[in-house]
Amino acid sequence: MSSLAKVPLTVAGAEALKAELQRLKHKDRPDVIRAISEARAQGDLSENAEYDAAKEKQSFVEGRILDIEGKLSSAQIISIAMLEDDGRVVFGVTVDLEEAETGEKVSYQIVGEDEANLKLGKISFTSPIARALIGKSAGDIAEVRAPGGAREYEIVDVRYI
Repeated sequence: MSSLAKVPLTVAGAEALKAELQRLKHKDRPDVIRAISEARAQGDLSENAEYDAAKEKQSFVEGRILDIEGKLSSAQIISIAMLEDDGRVVFGVTVDLEEAETGEKVSYQIVGEDEANLKLGKISFTSPIARALIGKSAGDIAEVRAPGGAREYEIVDVRYI
């Protein structure tokens, strides 16, 4: 992915990343710096497990800060409220589906990769099901090629919420 590529994020997804960044910078980073200086005060660092653990945590915190800052700087924040509701499946919408064979009903919101959480009904726009749905409207049938075989879903409703 080029550094100029925009990564789509919902408003909620961007807010969650900003909150995590604040916590990392203003709580986790100072905590780990304090832990390192306390471990240093104990003397010999060559066999100091607390020091090693604190340095490892510092590496993780700093890496995550850089990761989030990079994602936010390349994010294209998409507000559902600003989209024209023409009934088509696009990034950010919630789609109500019915599985053709079983009649099982499911709802998914199409979100950015970092926001995806199947337990919360949020699927990445890059997932096979989202790719099969994008551009379609209520009443359409989407064929999803999944690892377990092809499945057909009827789009019951497209909600811009």
